[in-house]
Amino acid sequence: MKKLLLIRHAKAEKDTAAKDIDRPLKYIGMQDAGFMADRIKERSIIPQLIITSPALRAKTTAEIFTDHLGLPQPGTNKAIYAASEKALLKVINEFPNQQDFIALVGHNPGIAQILYYLTGEVRDVHTSTVALIDFEIDSWASASRDLGTLVYYSSPNE
Repeated sequence: MKKLLLIRHAKAEKDTAAKDIDRPLKYIGMQDAGFMADRIKERSIIPQLIITSPALRAKTTAEIFTDHLGLPQPGTNKAIYAASEKALLKVINEFPNQQDFIALVGHNPGIAQILYYLTGEVRDVHTSTVALIDFEIDSWASASRDLGTLVYYSSPNE
């Protein structure tokens, strides 16, 4: 059995001279990320590994989660940045099989699209939202359309 925790990056600055990939989190975004990390920790939803987009807002979100959950620093995968559902599925299918529970920190619309693709669930995926998906599979390469079950979904506003 495999578990995937999808995390949309926290709220980021919009009005900045920086390139999109270099946009930092807003203060409220940092607070929301910490709040959500604590929320999943209270429910014992703790992945073994976090993989993130290299975008500053996603990396910072991932680092807040690793700090709160006591995990090693997140790994980065450039394919997650600006990824479509198809690209995100490829990233997931290439996850290391020795890890049964992995978190992926990314961006919309890709996160909402892959959530729907894997579970059939249509959800609004606001910033700092988390979605836990269970799979009855032994290999990440087997993850595919409608094979996942959404077992937990939460955002800071709930």
